Amino acid sequence: MTDPQAFSFPDVPRGALDRALDDLVQRAKGVLATQGRLRALLRANQAVVEHRDLPVVLRRIVEAAVELVGAEYGALGVISPQGGLEQFITVGMSDELVAHIGHLPEGRGLLGALIDDPRTIRLPRLADDSRSIGFPAGHPSMSSFLGVPITVRGIVYGNIYLSNQAAGEFSDDDEQLVTALAATAGIAIENARLFAETHRRQAWSAASAEVTATLLSSENSDSISTIVTRVLGLAEADLVWMLLPTGIPAEYTIERARGVDADAVEGTVLAALASELGNMLEAHHPQLIDDAGNGAIALDDGRRIGPMMVVPLAGPAIAQGVLLVGRLAGSGRFSTADLEMAADFAGQASIAVSLGAARADRQRMELLEDRSRIARDLHDHVIQQLFATGLDLNRVAAMSRSAGVASDIMAAVGNIDASIAQIRTAIFALSVRDDDPRDSMRHQLIDLVNDVSAGLGSTPAVSFAGPVDLMVTDDLAADVIAVTREGLANIVKHASARYTTVALAVVDDGVRLVISDDGTGLAGTARRSGLANLEARALRRGGELRVDSGADGTTLTWLAPFESPAAEPVRR
Repeated sequence: MTDPQAFSFPDVPRGALDRALDDLVQRAKGVLATQGRLRALLRANQAVVEHRDLPVVLRRIVEAAVELVGAEYGALGVISPQGGLEQFITVGMSDELVAHIGHLPEGRGLLGALIDDPRTIRLPRLADDSRSIGFPAGHPSMSSFLGVPITVRGIVYGNIYLSNQAAGEFSDDDEQLVTALAATAGIAIENARLFAETHRRQAWSAASAEVTATLLSSENSDSISTIVTRVLGLAEADLVWMLLPTGIPAEYTIERARGVDADAVEGTVLAALASELGNMLEAHHPQLIDDAGNGAIALDDGRRIGPMMVVPLAGPAIAQGVLLVGRLAGSGRFSTADLEMAADFAGQASIAVSLGAARADRQRMELLEDRSRIARDLHDHVIQQLFATGLDLNRVAAMSRSAGVASDIMAAVGNIDASIAQIRTAIFALSVRDDDPRDSMRHQLIDLVNDVSAGLGSTPAVSFAGPVDLMVTDDLAADVIAVTREGLANIVKHASARYTTVALAVVDDGVRLVISDDGTGLAGTARRSGLANLEARALRRGGELRVDSGADGTTLTWLAPFESPAAEPVRR
């Protein structure tokens, strides 16, 4: 038999083979690890790009980075245009711990270094770097650090901050993986921003069409309130003010307000505005204030307005108004796209308001023309026919042989004359224009009767005789209005009347006011004591008050001369 020991390999060649096999195994393990990390990177990229809501995208970026390199803590800081950080999304710390730490990082130390010089920073120990300034009270301990910038269209949008790698410190591979993830993150952020902006533009466009339709379809709509209310929601603002100039330089009235402290500020005057804001209001073109700083407007509770948009609404119906759209200090700034959308909305709303005002003017003109036509027909036809009928009845009464018949005919003629007087009053009311002066006697009396008619069974019939507008003026007109108001008020309170008449006439050298109703009449001294003030007014002017009351109604006659007697000296 052959000796088994005769076939053994030499020791030196066998050692080389073992080392070659070990090296091959290690390389295979490295390839598998690299494949695993590449797969992890692909999963991270997929997790980042599959969302379109920007806040969700930002959080998924941090979560994917922490998972990708095995970090304990991660954060994404969004850089503010003024420097520092305006958002800081954290992973690895509980909400309670974040609330305990307090305010967001201010972008100093290592965080600030990455903002000032957007190049990757990798450190085995944070405390060993001279740029590290420590942590606030309650902040967890952190050792290793990796910071990678995120760029969007060549502009640094923010930075990914990672700490406490599971193996002790971050490697070159970790840096390369996070850098690759940051590139994908920039694309995802840009897509999310474009998607959000597209949705905002669609919302602004839909609201603009809706507001335009509302303003054009409703004659009585409060156009300014409608615009201010919609802008508050569309701009995601804390407050919106419509400012109208007072005529004094750099002074504006808050005509409408929505949002924070709306009830408290509406109607107040903004005077001596901060120079930056004042100049923007006077410029009459859309502008942004990223943060008003010390020049911000303070609210009653001490809070200040921070980011603002100033958007003019030019048009004859808005009197060069300015929309001030604001967020509280410390809130996110408005973007240029926000300003463009707000300005476009304001421009279309201004056109809608102007068109609505023009349409309302046209409708008022058509109404006035129609009323003028009716007034002409009443004057040219109805009154003339009634007047001719009265003359015919006068002639018939004169020819009648029966005194009773003649009396009845003359009573009918009197009714016709009263009807003609009422028709003339109606003609006057129909002929009134919006731009006519409202201080004439006829205007004042008709307006008063219309105001109190809601408390009566029907609108009182009003008639005039003689040149009342010429003769009844100044303090005499004031007395006539006061007597009419009190007389009608007494009817509302006590008479339960269904029909009321008011007749004002110029007679001889004075004025006569007659107020009649078909109510329950006066009964008792308590009812008559309410007329004492009316009688006092008549006596003071040298006139008198007559009251005829019965079961079928009451007639109040107030007489006063045009010239009041000289006042007697007061005796003590």
